Amino acid sequence: MINSFDDTPKQAAELKAALEELKDVPGPLMKALQKAQEIYGWLPAPVQNTIAEYFDVPLEEIYGIATFYSQFNLNPSGKNKIGVCLGTACYVKGSGDILNALEQKLKISAGSTTADRNFTLEATRCIGCCGLAPVLTVNGEVYGKLTVDDVDKLLSKYTA
Repeated sequence: MINSFDDTPKQAAELKAALEELKDVPGPLMKALQKAQEIYGWLPAPVQNTIAEYFDVPLEEIYGIATFYSQFNLNPSGKNKIGVCLGTACYVKGSGDILNALEQKLKISAGSTTADRNFTLEATRCIGCCGLAPVLTVNGEVYGKLTVDDVDKLLSKYTA
């Protein structure tokens, strides 16, 4: 999926100000990427390039940091972030089937965002709610003891 990127003047000004604040800080790249993601919600290639140029480092270094740390998103996130736990307890109790159902209903694969940017679907590891297995989270809210039959109702709650 090719992601379009529209930079608003406000966002560009915020990024410029953030980079200026970091210009004399030792090891500013992580902080710059964190601030950029806070501003944009993800790290589009033009933003990565701006950071690389500002700090006079190769774009590959910025990209390497952005892809190494799981906190960074290289694709835009949806308004509603669904994380399906694939830890052992959840998987044994059917979370793989729930993930498959969500992929079919949303017409995306795990790690992707719907075209309307309403949903981002992620496969996650244990979230520590094994007693409620299988579980998923939507925007941090935990839903447990789910079945494939619960998928439509859950999605409708976040599409209305």
